[in-house]
Amino acid sequence: MSTASSPRSTFFDRGICATPGDLSVLHLKRDLKVSVLLRTHDENEEGYEEGKVTNTRFGSFPHSTLIGVPWGSQVRASNVDTGSRGHGRKKRKREDGSLQDAEKQDGGACKAPTLANSGFVHLLPPTPESWTASLPHRTQVVYMHDASYILQRLRARPGSTIIEAGAGSGSFTHAAARAARGSGGKVLSFEFHQQRYEKLKQEIHDHGLEDLVDIHHRDVCEAGFAVRSVKANSVFLDLPAPWLALKHLTREGPLDPTVAVRICTFSPCIEQVQRTVVELRDCGWLDVETVEITGKRIEVRRDRVGLHEEGLRGVNASAASVDEAVTKLRDIERRIRNVEGDDWQTKEKRLASIRDTQSSRKLHVEGEITHRVESELKTHTSYLVFATLPMAWTEEDEAKARTVILESVKKGKSKKQSKREHRVSQE
Repeated sequence: MSTASSPRSTFFDRGICATPGDLSVLHLKRDLKVSVLLRTHDENEEGYEEGKVTNTRFGSFPHSTLIGVPWGSQVRASNVDTGSRGHGRKKRKREDGSLQDAEKQDGGACKAPTLANSGFVHLLPPTPESWTASLPHRTQVVYMHDASYILQRLRARPGSTIIEAGAGSGSFTHAAARAARGSGGKVLSFEFHQQRYEKLKQEIHDHGLEDLVDIHHRDVCEAGFAVRSVKANSVFLDLPAPWLALKHLTREGPLDPTVAVRICTFSPCIEQVQRTVVELRDCGWLDVETVEITGKRIEVRRDRVGLHEEGLRGVNASAASVDEAVTKLRDIERRIRNVEGDDWQTKEKRLASIRDTQSSRKLHVEGEITHRVESELKTHTSYLVFATLPMAWTEEDEAKARTVILESVKKGKSKKQSKREHRVSQE
């Protein structure tokens, strides 16, 4: 990885417009997003005369048309040469021995793109939610309906120190970094797979999160966490065998002994949950609870039904009443008998007439309001096991607490109030 300083994070520190080097998300449609690092030059030398280009199913988008555009803007596709690029083009050698197009000199200006007739995207700034929806999957992903609940149960907040073992694709890493940001908060992330570790380390650098995320290449199940200088108060384990890592989560090791530590394990199989729960109890964790989060999307929309909707998109062009059905049957009979009346229209003329009247209709108030439930759950689900490790408590702490309570009782304070004041003074 480059040793250059970490760039500005577009997740937390962005301007009104997109700038070179920013991570952006191209919103193609509801369930399709593409993450893009905006570049002023084509570092991969793909051969586009327009410079760096991102190709999507809705068209091609040179980065020159995205840079300088306000976030949230709609950007139209451009015409670029996607078929003949690089074919039959003369190459010349640079001084370092690499090849370069003979037609384009070093530092030469890119060709100005021209707008295409159709296709567009919306340029969005990155968030942990949009990054999760657009990231390149290397392992299973912790989607946001799970991540938000996990962070809430871990009581993650600015200043928290969170251990994450099994970083994988980095979806939870970004969500945890946002939750812990501020007041010295940190995410200590561990990944044992060499290629995934290197890829995530590069992404953390590109996204400007190096001040928030410390990522380590380590098998925590075998070698432990090896964190001495920083003490964590929250733990998230996304491992095939999380019970093997629990023996390394001790007060003498990476856990903060002065506060209660909360843990969550993320396991797809109930057999994994059973072994994890047994090991948690053996290691002294309390309040063990298993939760499964399921989500479904409900779409509220207006359904337009009728033969007058024929040829239009997103409608039900079937008969809305008995009269319409009878009219359609009579029309079919006429065509069978080749009988033409005064009201006879060919299909082409009928569809053209419907399209002509569409502009004068108030489509947003037509039809009945209905709702539809998503038929298939499109997100990964797992079992979440939560537990709490109480703060370290010695006989000396017990004696001090008893002394404080006795003194408070003499002063007329309740035991509950005395315990609360003692706990605040300990923190």
